[in-house]
Amino acid sequence: MSVTISSKLPSVGTTIFTKINGISQQYNAINLGQGFPDFPMDERLVALTNKAMKDGHNQYVHGNGLPALREVLADKINHLYGSKVSSTDEITVTPGATYALYTAITTIIQPGDEVIIFEPAYDSYVPNIEINGGVVVPISLEFPHYNINWEEVKQKVTAQTRAIMINSPHNPTGAILRDADMQELIAITRDTNIVVISDEVYEHLVYDGRKQVSVLSYPELYERSFVCFSFGKTYSCTGWKLGYSVAPAALMAEFRKVHQYNCFTCFAPAQYALAEFIPEKSYEKLAADLQERKDFFAGEMTSSRFKALPSYGTYFQLYSYDTISSENEYDFAVRVIKEAGVAAIPVSSFYKTKEEHSVLRFCFSKGKDLLGEAAGRLRKL
Repeated sequence: MSVTISSKLPSVGTTIFTKINGISQQYNAINLGQGFPDFPMDERLVALTNKAMKDGHNQYVHGNGLPALREVLADKINHLYGSKVSSTDEITVTPGATYALYTAITTIIQPGDEVIIFEPAYDSYVPNIEINGGVVVPISLEFPHYNINWEEVKQKVTAQTRAIMINSPHNPTGAILRDADMQELIAITRDTNIVVISDEVYEHLVYDGRKQVSVLSYPELYERSFVCFSFGKTYSCTGWKLGYSVAPAALMAEFRKVHQYNCFTCFAPAQYALAEFIPEKSYEKLAADLQERKDFFAGEMTSSRFKALPSYGTYFQLYSYDTISSENEYDFAVRVIKEAGVAAIPVSSFYKTKEEHSVLRFCFSKGKDLLGEAAGRLRKL
């Protein structure tokens, strides 16, 4: 008799990324679907990592992260956001930001707890909540600027609301939160037991003169928050799968209870390298480089029939195709692969309700030759 199990995620199938990547490979398409750079990471950081390995830093480091790295991160947070956090009690290094988000959710969610998310949303949020027995309460961002309707948030908050998840700069839309949004969130959560989980992995990828607004800059908000970051996005090394979470000591103590039995420690050589590299502040140059790529792709797409939507952050630019086709987003994305040889992600895939606005997500963190070729193909549609 074969063994059967009761799935904890019965509605989860193959991810949209796997589907689109598979079709993209079949048609030898240019893949602007997944969010990763195709250009090399900083040679200095590579050299420091190699040096760390050669110097023998290849064994376990502290489970919460190399102390020297956590000290550097605390200094960086103070420098950027004016917040003094304890490197000992409030920062934990994790194997990627997605893991940090999952651990934060697992730390606080009990069966039946409600979690408000804003859609379109990064695809790990919903399964992370549901596998912990939580109830997803989706709120659609207002198209086409993808702003939060805070009146709707107030209406959706109940006695069962345990957490609100925010993401800025926002994947997949490129929208960013403003001070006014943070003030609304503070007012809604004040005198409640609601926890805020803030996904800030694209903190340094903010464009067009805008500035990152972090939970870490708001003491009243931070006291109830987990804030999650990514080294991979900041240093163009997504394959490293290294990130970190920041939270007040009491929340972080509970986070670490979950963390210690899932990931005893993270890759040591990279932590030694980052501890030395971060103070050089190379992250201050990142936005200008990606802005140039974003603007280049936008310029190449101007004469196409695609229409760019407002985007102020991340690796991504959304384009509307409503003047090209009335097809649903998935079917049109597949047709673009087959007929134009370019892969993009249908934004409806980031909605639990599969909401449709005739929009595809393109990744511009690529070389200009590739972006130019992709845009040339798209202009023919």
